[in-house]
Amino acid sequence: MSLSFYAEQSTFSDPGDLVSLYGDLPRDPARLARVARDVMIHRVEGHLFDHTHPTDRLHDDAESRYMDAVLRIVVERNDAPLTVRREPGDRFVGTCRDFTLLHVSLLRHAGVPARLRSGFADYFGSDGFHHDHVVTEYWDGERGWLLADAQLADPAITANWPVDFDPMDVPRSRFLVAGEAWRAIREEGADEKTFGLHPPTEGPFFGERFVAGNIRLDLAALNKVETLLWDVWGEDDGEPGTPLPRGARELYDRVAPVVSGEVSFEAVRKVFAEEDGLRTPPTVTCYAPFNGPHVVALR
Repeated sequence: MSLSFYAEQSTFSDPGDLVSLYGDLPRDPARLARVARDVMIHRVEGHLFDHTHPTDRLHDDAESRYMDAVLRIVVERNDAPLTVRREPGDRFVGTCRDFTLLHVSLLRHAGVPARLRSGFADYFGSDGFHHDHVVTEYWDGERGWLLADAQLADPAITANWPVDFDPMDVPRSRFLVAGEAWRAIREEGADEKTFGLHPPTEGPFFGERFVAGNIRLDLAALNKVETLLWDVWGEDDGEPGTPLPRGARELYDRVAPVVSGEVSFEAVRKVFAEEDGLRTPPTVTCYAPFNGPHVVALR
């Protein structure tokens, strides 16, 4: 049941009327990761390409939640087949979530069970900080669920980071899914200041509150609700970087094991259905950069 569920497109990953773009693509997960890498550029990696993003693209691309909208932008800028590597100026300007959503969409089209996982990577620097990140988890018939990072699929880009592993088999010690990051902090005494969007010296988006938000995103993605990283729901009104209230801590103490380790499909479906504060509602508040907080009705 779970494998067939993850082999089918979600509302977010469905290419819609642009599915014909997938017609002549390879089926190999690594080659599909390279397809995703070569039509996208991360919003903060322009310097790696000696490129400056036009400001309007940081605005417009930032809120493309759905794969049909992403693909429409890609082909409007360059209508070549998806296997053709784009110049930086022709690429969709996104985040790790966008690389991953496209990779997952391509895998599902090829019949490979795949899902997004939200968590924290230690390979975007050498300072011991665990950076907010999203990767693919895909099914390998021999080894089970493997982690893959489509953002690392171009060796020229990967060379800029301390990566000493196959991007299609990311060690789980190098990428902690959100529930495991929470448990590392709460159960193992890990420093909460080493988990977040960036270190505390660069802003308030770190620590328990931020990790809890990633658990919410990861649980939703395990239920094939793959929202933007800046879509928020079910949050208390605390300020970023401030401690969570006791009740919220207890909630995430209960939920973190459900989204850790060998995930139980039945358990993640049950928690998502029963926890009102975690289940994605019909409308969310989007905090996309540049555009300011606003309410969005999801499809």
